[in-house]
Amino acid sequence: MIRKIATLVIACIALQACAATDRLAQVGRTPAMTPIENPAVLAGTGPSQIPMPVMPGRLPATQTNSLWSANSPTFFGDPRAARVGDILTVKIDISDSAQLNNTTSRSRDASEDSDLTQFFGLDLTNVFGSRVDPTSLTSLGSASSTTGTGTVNRGESISLTIAAIVTQVLPNGNLVLAGRQEVRVNNEVRELLISGIARPQDIGSDNTISHTQIAEARISYGGRGHLSEVQRPSYGQELYDILMPF
Repeated sequence: MIRKIATLVIACIALQACAATDRLAQVGRTPAMTPIENPAVLAGTGPSQIPMPVMPGRLPATQTNSLWSANSPTFFGDPRAARVGDILTVKIDISDSAQLNNTTSRSRDASEDSDLTQFFGLDLTNVFGSRVDPTSLTSLGSASSTTGTGTVNRGESISLTIAAIVTQVLPNGNLVLAGRQEVRVNNEVRELLISGIARPQDIGSDNTISHTQIAEARISYGGRGHLSEVQRPSYGQELYDILMPF
């Protein structure tokens, strides 16, 4: 047991040393930005294994002897994203609020009395003597009371815009989207990640789509830098909070 604890402590110290080395390397420098890479490898944007319906044969995009396409809003082509590598704009406008109040109150009183004065024709009133009252052999009672109150009050407001790339076209025509945006201001980097699945019909004529129309949406908005490091507890404090049972 002591050996296991020692091994765990050494592993924690090594992990903290590695993390401290990375943090020491950033002393006096601004946080590095992530290099541009394939958005398909972002977290949560792998190949989508979703059940697909059997798609019937599609009609040609253009009719014979016609320059007009039924799915195109202009004569010169459809500006909306439709193929792998196309870019579209995702508008994120989250304004959620929730307020829940629950109150529970319960009470119960119960009592039971029983007597035994006659038994198979025998009068028991004189059998037990004066020390026992046969008309009140048992007397049971119970009382319980429970009161509970709970309140939840939450509000969130986020308004962002990000350009995403089509990383996959599913057999039914739906588009798998992924995008990342980084902004560095002084010594703080703000990172926005988004991924999900969208229908081509929900993309507007200006090549934009709302986050509410993206299925399996994964939206992450956070940051890293000097301010984030100050707000984050130390590794020892996190380990103590996890292991301490009280």
